[in-house]
Amino acid sequence: MSHHRAIALVFAVHGAVAGTVSTRMPWVQEHLALDPGTLGMALLCPPIGAFIGMPMAARVAHRFGSRAATRVLIGLWCAILVLPPLAPSPVWFGAALLLFGFGAGMSDITMNAHAVVLERRLGRSIMSGLHGMWAVGSLAGGGVGTLAAQAGIDARIHIGLVAAVLLTVSAAAGRGLLRDDRSDTPADVPAPRRFALPSRAILPLGLVGFCAVFAEGAGANWAAVYLTHVTDAGPGLAAAGYTVLMLCMAGMRLAGDRFIRLLGPVTAVRAGGLVAVLGGVLVVTARTPALGIAGFALLGLGLAVVMPLVLTAAGNAGRTASEGVTGVATITYLSGMVAPPVTGWLADGLSYPAAFTAITGVVVVMVLLSRVVRPSAGPSPQPVAEGSLVTGP
Repeated sequence: MSHHRAIALVFAVHGAVAGTVSTRMPWVQEHLALDPGTLGMALLCPPIGAFIGMPMAARVAHRFGSRAATRVLIGLWCAILVLPPLAPSPVWFGAALLLFGFGAGMSDITMNAHAVVLERRLGRSIMSGLHGMWAVGSLAGGGVGTLAAQAGIDARIHIGLVAAVLLTVSAAAGRGLLRDDRSDTPADVPAPRRFALPSRAILPLGLVGFCAVFAEGAGANWAAVYLTHVTDAGPGLAAAGYTVLMLCMAGMRLAGDRFIRLLGPVTAVRAGGLVAVLGGVLVVTARTPALGIAGFALLGLGLAVVMPLVLTAAGNAGRTASEGVTGVATITYLSGMVAPPVTGWLADGLSYPAAFTAITGVVVVMVLLSRVVRPSAGPSPQPVAEGSLVTGP
């Protein structure tokens, strides 16, 4: 197993964990007799846990190395997956989700930081494809969960089996990860703070990521509602808006590294942004389901490579890869949380087209700031052979 394939498998496992738990929330709601308000409060716990965990991840990766940290944290998150369906009460369910978010945030940081280092050592873009593998894993986890729910399988049994499989796969992938090298982190770089917040150097990259994730979150959460209310789409066509957006984004991420190598990071962000702007204009002006779906498809295609490029640039711009990734991820995670409600408030106060006009404007800002993703000098460690295998601790 090559280092590239190993980290790709880690990304797929991470996505599968996320996809698995989301499909069984209805089972947990019924099992614990949760009303919508209580479930909504519980679902605030994962992002809170992630916000607590993310700023700590840089210190952990610096102390133990991104390879060891990724191996341990992805395994830990697979194990935590079993806790939410086992919760005996709403309070314990919230606690399990808090821990679930904590593990999600920390493992997300360390695996992306490790990917930045590997990309630097390989000398070519791989981050977009890795995020595409995350989407593949999420779709696979969600698909298995959907089949399990349809078959009426107890979520504790389904999730327990899935967790065991993913834990085994993550352990195998972990053995193939690139061994940490001192040249990846110069000796004179101080250890990150125990709770690392975004540095001033990372803020411009964070703003680009904020814009991309804001538009992505707004589109994903409101596509079906928009198509229903603005284009009079039926339930099937309305749902297709979300599905097409996500499939276009996943497919483009899987193929995106080729475009990044051809165009370069700055041009790739600009070109993608312009495609996303065209998609936004099409969404705003569409009055038929077909045009609306086409607009959301272009939005997904255009935004697909932006966040992987932002993470790469942040990892290379930070004092350490993990600290740079932590700073950007903290900002963009906040963007993903605020995008759905802000879109709803704009739609309620103005109109749905007006809300997506504002979202299109956010993408324009992203295009104007695209220069900040230009590669920085960064450290220059020795290249590695992609096909080599590193085993052991």
